[in-house]
Amino acid sequence: MYLKRKIDSFLLEWKNNKNHKPLIVKGARQVGKTQSIRVFAKANYESFIEINFVSDPVYKQVIENGYSVESIIKNISRIEPSYRFLPGKTLIFFDEIQEFPDITTSLKFFSEDGNYDVICSGSLLGIHYKEISSISVGYKTEIEMKSFDFEEYLWALGYDNSIKEDILSHMKSLTPFSPTVLKIYDDLFIDYCITGGMPDVVKNFVEKKTFEDTLEIQRQIVIGYESDIRKYAVGLDKSRITNVFRSIPFQLGKENKKFQISKVRSGAKYQDYRGTFEWLEDAGIVNICHALQQPSLPLKGNIFDGSIVLYYADSGLLLSQLDDEALLDFRRNKNLGVYKGGLFESIVAEALIKSGYDLFYFKKENSTLQEEFFVRLQDYLVPIEVKAGNNNAKSLSTLITSNDYPEISFGIKIVKGNIGYHNHIYTFPHFCSFLIKDFLQSLPTSK
Repeated sequence: MYLKRKIDSFLLEWKNNKNHKPLIVKGARQVGKTQSIRVFAKANYESFIEINFVSDPVYKQVIENGYSVESIIKNISRIEPSYRFLPGKTLIFFDEIQEFPDITTSLKFFSEDGNYDVICSGSLLGIHYKEISSISVGYKTEIEMKSFDFEEYLWALGYDNSIKEDILSHMKSLTPFSPTVLKIYDDLFIDYCITGGMPDVVKNFVEKKTFEDTLEIQRQIVIGYESDIRKYAVGLDKSRITNVFRSIPFQLGKENKKFQISKVRSGAKYQDYRGTFEWLEDAGIVNICHALQQPSLPLKGNIFDGSIVLYYADSGLLLSQLDDEALLDFRRNKNLGVYKGGLFESIVAEALIKSGYDLFYFKKENSTLQEEFFVRLQDYLVPIEVKAGNNNAKSLSTLITSNDYPEISFGIKIVKGNIGYHNHIYTFPHFCSFLIKDFLQSLPTSK
């Protein structure tokens, strides 16, 4: 069973562009890259040639006579004579190129030749991407693939685009959902939070219509991530990376979500661990939320170095790493105190990242003023506060009303509740998180 993904339409548009260049698909392990590329290839090409440098390392020999298209094709056909190379009708798929990044040198020659379409993919490409990008600069297109977002999850369950249109129309018109519809969407979203977006988990849930085996699949994926750390974290302290990764669920259970190195290792310093955070982010395993010096623009130019919050890139995987009691409470939709707050922050962080935003937060020193997320809308700054329930948003109100923050004129509160608007605060249910960007883009550009 193949479940529809957003990359499907991107791949078709890429192929239909007569000037398209070789494509590199980045993304963490098991987010569905290989399967999506295979389905696309078999539907759109007469000949599909898949080279996997992990399962078939013999193909590393294909560049032994140089990087020209002619010599690479000759060497591939020598290894596998059954492959057909039909100009204009063939897709060559180099998979798991993290094992053989040298193959990307050939992209320049494939781009100039133009007779064969080429896609490269692999896990942990972010780790090697500076090297890969410099090799193939100007001769490739790239896209990053992540696990299922909520919209893709709804597609997997059989819903069409009308459900997104319905939710967004309610957001734009500020029309509350009826109690019945609200419960339906809430239940769908809680199910998504439990499964997360990893394709194997979603497929298992769709096929069985129960959560049977989902936890085991999720935990095996996490074990695979740790295996990748041991295998690919070259030149770094692998135990540090592993310990940081394992510490994230515990750290999100604190009221202060700032990642504290001292909780990983007594006496450790942030600077000593900077490379571990970047490695995990480059691998597509975590999302980093950077602290702001002040809630003002520009966001990236206003980062406070030395303070971050770390979230798992897939909240279903995060949930699988909780202690059994906390996991059971969430599955029963019971109160988890600050832990539940941390979980919903992670879920919203994931939705923002998958919408194309970077993550930023602010905490005022010696004050209770703090805000989970900020995004930019034209020349304005939009704070986003996340609540496990629907209590007051004091920090959000302060940011909006204070003269100290002129770039902030309104904010968004994500809650367990219904749609509303009061005192320049838009209130939306948790399940609306994946549409925040669409909603903001629908607003007038002036205050």
